[in-house]
Amino acid sequence: MGAWPEEWLAQARQTLTALAAAEVAPGRLLPWLAVAFGLGIVGYFAAEQEPSGWAAFALAATMFAAAFAARRKPVGFPLAVASAAVACGFATATWHAARLADAPLARIAANATLSGYVEIREQRERSDRIVIRVHRFEAARIAAKPVRVRVSVRKGTAPAVGSFVELRAYLSPPLQPLRPGGYDFARDMYFQGLGASGYALGAIKTAAAPDAPDAPLRFAMAVESFRATVDNRIRAILPGDRGAIASALITGKRDAISTAVNDAMYISSLGHVLSISGYHMAVVAGIVFFVIRALLALSPSLAANRPIKKWAAAGALAAASFYLVMSGAAVATQRSYIMTAIVLIGVMADRPAITFRTLTIAALAVLTIAPQSLVHPSFQMSFAATLALVAAYQNGLPASIFGRPDRDTPLGRRAALWGWREVAGLILVSIVAGLATTLYAAYHFHRLAPYGVIANLLAMPLVSTVVMPMGILGTITMPFGFDAPLWRLMGLGIDWMIGVATFVTSLPGAVGRIHAFGIGPLLLGTAALLITCLLRTRLRWSGAGLALAACLWAALTPRPDVLIAADGQTAAVRGADGRLRVLASGRDGFAVRAWLAADGDEREAKDASLKDGVRCDPAGCVGSLAGGRLAAYAHTVEAFAEDCARAAVVVSPRDAQGLGQGQCAALLLDRRHFGGHSAIALRWTGSGFERSDARPPGYTRPWAQRPYDAADTAASPARSQSRNVTPRDATPREDDREAGD
Repeated sequence: MGAWPEEWLAQARQTLTALAAAEVAPGRLLPWLAVAFGLGIVGYFAAEQEPSGWAAFALAATMFAAAFAARRKPVGFPLAVASAAVACGFATATWHAARLADAPLARIAANATLSGYVEIREQRERSDRIVIRVHRFEAARIAAKPVRVRVSVRKGTAPAVGSFVELRAYLSPPLQPLRPGGYDFARDMYFQGLGASGYALGAIKTAAAPDAPDAPLRFAMAVESFRATVDNRIRAILPGDRGAIASALITGKRDAISTAVNDAMYISSLGHVLSISGYHMAVVAGIVFFVIRALLALSPSLAANRPIKKWAAAGALAAASFYLVMSGAAVATQRSYIMTAIVLIGVMADRPAITFRTLTIAALAVLTIAPQSLVHPSFQMSFAATLALVAAYQNGLPASIFGRPDRDTPLGRRAALWGWREVAGLILVSIVAGLATTLYAAYHFHRLAPYGVIANLLAMPLVSTVVMPMGILGTITMPFGFDAPLWRLMGLGIDWMIGVATFVTSLPGAVGRIHAFGIGPLLLGTAALLITCLLRTRLRWSGAGLALAACLWAALTPRPDVLIAADGQTAAVRGADGRLRVLASGRDGFAVRAWLAADGDEREAKDASLKDGVRCDPAGCVGSLAGGRLAAYAHTVEAFAEDCARAAVVVSPRDAQGLGQGQCAALLLDRRHFGGHSAIALRWTGSGFERSDARPPGYTRPWAQRPYDAADTAASPARSQSRNVTPRDATPREDDREAGD
């Protein structure tokens, strides 16, 4: 009996060695190169201090030299190459950040005078929005001007792209995270080259430009003119949401879609249709490829003697390139174009199209061009879904449903006759992609789409066969004046899609809410996905255990008991029933909305129940925490003495006037802890509060600037009470962080 465990261990060791050897066979490690490159980018964004460029590039050069030295070592060489890829990803992200070198606005500019060129023009539901490349900037107490700013203007007043404008504006620094672990708007704006956002004060004047627009701006003007022509034509034939969605699918202008329809699309898991990404590129390229090849095949001599398949791929690549430019070339569209181009080039080079190698090259290309996209939900969900679908394809899942399509079997014939194979394939794609992106949707948007398969099954066939083809034909025939019937047919398909989204949204439990969790479960879940999809042997099933652990970790993540905005003007506490209560709120309810969403709470920021159990008077407010402890918010200096005696935590945007922690029995957070720099979360551990900061002390990154100094408010306490550092234009739309596909 004593020899049995040893024999079992020896056999297990032998089996694992054989499986590991199969996993490192030639060609198997290439996809992990993109993973290592991305890990280096993750390391860059995880740093609390901006890395030095020389150090990052020196490390990359050293790792490349080590990989070259270890090129003949079977184990050392792959490890050295992986280390070099990590260092290269770190250096690439460092270089991209240093190349921008545009510090955000340091403080609020309540009455800034600026002039510059309009680079981007967006039409939204209630207002318009423009991005201005700043030429002249004047504002009190601000020396350095931002290079580009984003300004909201009244509906219908946005100047054309390329216009030189003069205006006065209220500008705010980029919005910092609204809670620890929350979405970093300032980082997103930094990599977009935006130093401030706000809204126009008064009329916008169009003036003579001091010099001629440069070539990039002239190109943007030409593209925008064409997009506007197509957009206006579509809206003239299809009013309302039908026209807004049709324009979004063709020109990328999705800002005019009503809030109700936009929310229904995302709740039903059809929001990916609104963002021009992988699906749209595939449909456009596929339709053009099929049409060109079919027309060329009408000539027997061409079909027999010429590579018409390659010619069709070249035409499809040209069409995809045109679609990229016409749609505005957003980041998600660029990524999808790169993947589509690699597939079409593979067809022209007689290489397999749907492989992990294709996905690896696409990921490396996207991350090299825009390393910041790695931390964006669009990139994460897109590549997660694509990776899972490629893995399913290579493991033969579509063929295993009704047998291989090239085999003549009774079941296969019935499946082809009734279209079961296509329906089953669509269901499979929805399930696989949905499972792969679930964790990312929960992390970024704090909600799930339980009926996503139903919505996609009902809507996507019509989108693929009616909506997109009619849109392509409408664009082609528009110069000849025969496009109107095609747009109307497209509108009928969009009506069906909106109806499906509305129906699914009305189903019980359509919005699956989940409270926020940290980066740990997300990284563990990503590792589970990579192992399950990239490994080929039985070792891949170990990913299921990691996925289960990630889900449990996410579900068991503790929630904060106190949340405080960066300016100290807004605070919320968790009551005995586990739900948030608002102690104080500033003029903008954006922070409260973000906290409720992160808490998995369906209530709105103005819900009356948010004040249940909160007692207020002119001096301040008091709310109850779990366990009977009190949290106080002091409006006046006189309230500090009483609150320190009875509460467990005291919050105030005012200065406690020399009252220190040793003189206050409660945890005291006054103006000295805020200054508009970092939101704070507190969690009761049983013996005290554990504090988390959205911007930890010592966090020095180029996008993490203090919106204003504490000295600004010290000079005028009354002014600090009314000052609101949250930009009015800061509210993100869900499609600003689109899931892509």
